[in-house]
Amino acid sequence: MPQLQNLVLKDRAATPVDHTFTPLEVKGGVATVVESAGVPIGDKRYSVSLSKTPQNNRYKATIKMVIPIVADETVNGVTRPTVVRTSYVDATFTFDNTSTLQERKDVVGMFASSLEPAKALVNDSVVLLQGIY
Repeated sequence: MPQLQNLVLKDRAATPVDHTFTPLEVKGGVATVVESAGVPIGDKRYSVSLSKTPQNNRYKATIKMVIPIVADETVNGVTRPTVVRTSYVDATFTFDNTSTLQERKDVVGMFASSLEPAKALVNDSVVLLQGIY
């Protein structure tokens, strides 16, 4: 069983930057780490949870990431941070309780591989917001 710990994620900037998400809490079986710029409204969040489905006794792992973009807004001379837009990611892996370790490794590896920049079907649709024909 993994302990709640720092999670370092590299972005795709021209000069890639490591983003360090630090432990926030484990609540209701959901572990959450955040990258904070000091203002909680702008915290980037990454969460992971694992449960067993009541039907078929399957394992369900859910990963979510929420990345808000914050800008200062001045109203009547008062400046305060405001979320101007947010990106959301929600991925769910469901495995049969008879799945092997290698099967799960393969599925996770293939999914991670599908997100590589060279995979035009996924990258150009998700990142470049291009339609598929």
